Amino acid sequence: MRVLLLTRYSRSGASSRLRYYQYLPFLNEQGVVVDVYPLFEEKYLKRLNAGQSQNPAAILLAYLHRIYLLISCKAYDLLWIEYEVLPWLPDWLEKILVRGVIPYIVDYDDAIFHRYDQHASPWVRFLLGHKIDAVMRNARLVIVGNMYLFEKAVQSGAKLVECLPTVVDSTRYRLKPFSHRHVFTIGWIGSPTTADYLKSLYAVLCKLSRRSEIRLVLVGGYPKDIPSAFPVEYRPWSEETEAAQMMDFDVGIMPIPDKLWAYGKCGYKLIQYMACGLPVVASRVGANIRIVQDGVNGYLASTDKHWEQALRALQENPELRQAMGSQGRMDVEAHYSLQVAAPRLANLIRDSLNRE
Repeated sequence: MRVLLLTRYSRSGASSRLRYYQYLPFLNEQGVVVDVYPLFEEKYLKRLNAGQSQNPAAILLAYLHRIYLLISCKAYDLLWIEYEVLPWLPDWLEKILVRGVIPYIVDYDDAIFHRYDQHASPWVRFLLGHKIDAVMRNARLVIVGNMYLFEKAVQSGAKLVECLPTVVDSTRYRLKPFSHRHVFTIGWIGSPTTADYLKSLYAVLCKLSRRSEIRLVLVGGYPKDIPSAFPVEYRPWSEETEAAQMMDFDVGIMPIPDKLWAYGKCGYKLIQYMACGLPVVASRVGANIRIVQDGVNGYLASTDKHWEQALRALQENPELRQAMGSQGRMDVEAHYSLQVAAPRLANLIRDSLNRE
């Protein structure tokens, strides 16, 4: 079986790496041969994370190359798409290029549709507001990362929708050793574009620091204007070191706002923390509510008071941290590991080819 996979980014892009690239070795072993062509290469992603403007000529060439791939894709059995074929272009063009050529499946781990239907420009909302609905509706199969995305796909009229969470390769993560360190380390991992979510916790962290010694360790992103009331350590992200970096955390946090865009998030950083045997504290929003069993493998928080109480409870009780972390690791192995998800994905891809 030959599959043409059209990702948004190369392996350095988190969504592309986790939803597609990490599955390729297993799929190949199962006889599913996947050829991958990202729309944007490394240079584009580096400029995006640095907040720099993009090269219009490079974007045009990327779009032309993707159109060429679609025109010449008849040698494949199935098309596998991340989000959409041509971002920011209307769905009628994608229909012309895709429909009737080969069947396709499409995958979402983000509320990408809100870039269009919630856009400030009425023209964007008019021209593209229902684009993702059309892409979902015409797909042989829609794979989503959480229930908010699942409900969107069903409402769009998609023929078949399956929920497959974003997962970790559990063999890459080891359990954090039990410790009674004096300094309580609160850890966060993420991209520069999501680092600003941490600002909502500044008041809580300042309050905690007045009563005891804490530090904040950030991997991958660094928001501006962090208060000087507590030590902050920034570490650059790399795929090779991310699991080892989290060994220094005592708790992993995931603050996100209660907004439409956040409902599409799949809670991947929580799953990473839990894979390391860390307790978690997360906003009571979206997929977090399904991943975190409140009071069992971590805490859900909706107010500053909740955040403070949760972090203080974990700071004062190392045994509680260990118990919650152990439960979290078991949850990952049972529900959020590549070892569980890969066979299921392979079956979904095979079944989609046989489904009309």
